[in-house]
Amino acid sequence: MELRARGWWLLYAAAVLVACARGDPASKSRSCGEVRQIYGAKGFSLSDVPQAEISGEHLRICPQGYTCCTSEMEGNLANRSRAELETALLEGSRALQATLAAQQRGFDDHFQRLLNDSERALQEAFPGAFGELYTQNAKAFRDLYAELRLYYGGANLHLQETLAEFWARLLERLFRQLHPQLLLPDDYLDCLGKQAEPLRPFGEAPRELRLRATRAFVAARAFVQGLGVAGDVVRKVAKVPLSPECSRAVMKLVYCAHCLGVPGARPCPDYCRNVLKGCLANQADLDAEWRNLLDSMVLITDKFWGPSGAESVIGGVHYWLAEAVNALQDNSDTLTAKVNPQGPGPKEKWPRGKLALQERPPAGTLQKLVSEAKAQLRDAQDFWISLPGTLCSEKLAMSSASDERCWNGMAKGRYLPEVMGDGLANQINNPEVEVDITKPDMTIRQQIMQLKIMTNRLRGAYSGNDLDFQDASDDGSGSGSGEGCPDEVCGRKVGRKSASSRTPLTHALPGLSEREGQQTSAAARPLPHTSPLLLLGLALALPAAAPRGR
Repeated sequence: MELRARGWWLLYAAAVLVACARGDPASKSRSCGEVRQIYGAKGFSLSDVPQAEISGEHLRICPQGYTCCTSEMEGNLANRSRAELETALLEGSRALQATLAAQQRGFDDHFQRLLNDSERALQEAFPGAFGELYTQNAKAFRDLYAELRLYYGGANLHLQETLAEFWARLLERLFRQLHPQLLLPDDYLDCLGKQAEPLRPFGEAPRELRLRATRAFVAARAFVQGLGVAGDVVRKVAKVPLSPECSRAVMKLVYCAHCLGVPGARPCPDYCRNVLKGCLANQADLDAEWRNLLDSMVLITDKFWGPSGAESVIGGVHYWLAEAVNALQDNSDTLTAKVNPQGPGPKEKWPRGKLALQERPPAGTLQKLVSEAKAQLRDAQDFWISLPGTLCSEKLAMSSASDERCWNGMAKGRYLPEVMGDGLANQINNPEVEVDITKPDMTIRQQIMQLKIMTNRLRGAYSGNDLDFQDASDDGSGSGSGEGCPDEVCGRKVGRKSASSRTPLTHALPGLSEREGQQTSAAARPLPHTSPLLLLGLALALPAAAPRGR
């Protein structure tokens, strides 16, 4: 019997030795060789890595069973897992940032090119058609285009007032050129410019340009700004640091399986989603306002087409300027008759030219840009709520199925808890990440506010309103600012130039006797309830009635 028992022991010992030689799984699970290899590949020292599993009472994040990780290893892997997730977030957002930046450059280049082409066409056509009427006032046209660029670029300009000021100053300059025989003081010309709206010297061109340009420039500017805001939001949110609770959960998700000696086990899909939904709960709260912004941007592209669309108007500013100068030449005598009851008088003959510009059909560039942008913006709508699933499948080597072979945070096996909803409020019962739903991330709340502000601007722009100047109105017509003409300005007189004297007659009336000056001042004083147009007429008529001297 004793010999038989001793034989059984010898057979058992031989079997154990054979199993060890063949790499039996039960024996291999006690070795930390694979963990050492993975840990070393990440750049860590192997000096403190155990050769075989040790007791895990020292662990603070991973389950405290037998483990291949020391406290130092757990800390190093926790820091590494946090850095890897933050890098994955940056990389995951970089593609969207690049897409939005490319869209912004494309649209900005196109709208700038339209405006530059319009100015170039004006500079090529106007000198030959209008001669000195243009060349002596070229700076006024250059200044208009410069201000249009400033407005489009985001400058705090009131576009309607900018256009009104342009027409007023242009009327002053051109009226002086068309009537060189009249002595026109600056105060009188200023008053004349302020009456550009009721006088309509440029016909309907100023009103049409104002209505169309306001809508077109506001829409183009808001769209390009929207792309910029969207890119800024993605960039800033991608840099929001992970919470300590998230860092612990990610370590448990990614590396605790290594510590427990099962590095080949991948995270269960629902387990991974719960961890990242908890970590990115604040980011998911961007979803509603993000969608509103992208929807508004897609909608406003409708304002790029048609006669009042950005394509036609921004690239066709010179058409309206040509129409305006044509109309002023036609209306010159009528305008003078309105402000001078004595008639236009002799007038220098300028070579009159009419400029008829043919509108060029769109090249199709904007249509291609809009088509691509719409598709890309729609694809980006669910970016924030899809981020956990995207990171799990693309960056965290999530298991393809939830079965007995995946890592559930404690061991290899199925993951049973349900998947949480999106956003901060839905994480109150998250089983993997402790989330304080009463303390939202302030950086992300600020970005939510930026999205709201930009969406409101886009919605206003869709209606043709610049929300920086909500008092702007589409009603009314003409080219002037609509300001009244002050009595002390409208009362100043204008004289005819003579061969013997080029000195203008002003309100102070230099060279006249005190009595004559008093008579002229009395004649120039406006009557109660007198219209500005009548005052202009009286001002031009005064030279005929004033004494010529003793």
